[in-house]
Amino acid sequence: MFRSARLRRNPDPGPRPAPHRVPMYRYLSARVVSWIGSSITLVALPVLLYQRTGSAALSGLLAALEAVPYLLLGLSAGALADRWDRRRTLVLTSWTSALLIASVPVAATLDLLTTPQLFVVAAGSSASFVFFDAAAFGALPALVGREGIAKATSTLMTFSTLVTLIGPALAGLLIAVTGAPHAMSLDALSYAAAALLLSRLPLPPPPPAQTRNLRAEIGDGIRYIRDHPMINSLTFLGIGNSLAEGAVLGLLVVVAVERFGLYSGDGRIGLLFAAAAAGAMLAGLALPRLRDRFSTPAISLTGLAAVGLLLIVWACTDRLPLALPVLACWQAANTLVSLNGIVERQEQTPDDLQGRVNTTARMIAWGGQPAGAALAGTLAELTSARTALLLIAATVLATLTLPPARRLARQRQPVEPHK
Repeated sequence: MFRSARLRRNPDPGPRPAPHRVPMYRYLSARVVSWIGSSITLVALPVLLYQRTGSAALSGLLAALEAVPYLLLGLSAGALADRWDRRRTLVLTSWTSALLIASVPVAATLDLLTTPQLFVVAAGSSASFVFFDAAAFGALPALVGREGIAKATSTLMTFSTLVTLIGPALAGLLIAVTGAPHAMSLDALSYAAAALLLSRLPLPPPPPAQTRNLRAEIGDGIRYIRDHPMINSLTFLGIGNSLAEGAVLGLLVVVAVERFGLYSGDGRIGLLFAAAAAGAMLAGLALPRLRDRFSTPAISLTGLAAVGLLLIVWACTDRLPLALPVLACWQAANTLVSLNGIVERQEQTPDDLQGRVNTTARMIAWGGQPAGAALAGTLAELTSARTALLLIAATVLATLTLPPARRLARQRQPVEPHK
């Protein structure tokens, strides 16, 4: 009797039953715990590197290494994650990140920590995240059903932004009290806790193994971006936007020390990261209303112009109280350009191409981030952080004169999105 009842409740073929709230709460809890820990490492790792080396170039290189794995692995990770068991992928990648992060405080305690190890940890944990992110794209619909994706995504974004807003400031205080290496211990514990929560998710098993041509599937996404005028322009303009983001984030600790007179372990450095998070939250809240009133080209082109102009102001600001609102406004413009492009892609892309198109477009746009971080770090080492940021700002503003920007300015909004 029990067997037949179970089969009736969970038949193998046909649609899955409406998901329960508990799995989503468990998934949300895992993500929030992990985000809190990651907000600590976001501050602690560049602080630790700068304490050890005092090098602006290495600080920029560290920021670049954290973005490179997505560029190298994103396409294949997206395809492979659809073949693998998603729950197992989420759990294993979380444990991998936990071990990598934990190696820093352990090595520091044993007096064995080296600068190359910090780069290995940054690159390794970023590579692990690529596969986690790819699996998470498919896990969320499986947990909440298609009708619950919008609400679940909104909830996740709200909690993520709140953690990003509060976490870095608390991380700065924690680093000041315990030191950067030991502060990262909490991040390792957060990954372990997340892995335990994720291991209990009721995700369906992967489909039976089939022979697939990964290259052809990836090519479909690339061709769609190439042939769609709006998405093509938005994607390539995003490179300039991410170039600025990489430069600002890569030199944030350097600017705090050299221009604002903070020492590398000063808890107030966390306020800069918090200001950037506040700007990102502002952009997320404003975007729906802006898209109701203005066209996609107008939002992206105006936002990108604001990114370049505010970067000039940020480069010339010497006082921390003034720098915080400037950085928040700059991050709001930067995030607005990015989110506007993402939403437009999601609205215009057919359902069967959503994953490949969005992953490919993200990788193309994110290509500017490691380039911006590495370039700004090198320029700052040769000249100054201010000069480096001014040159990046000029580059961003110059992208507004390129053919993609001119094509975007001439385009009209489509009457209806593609289905």
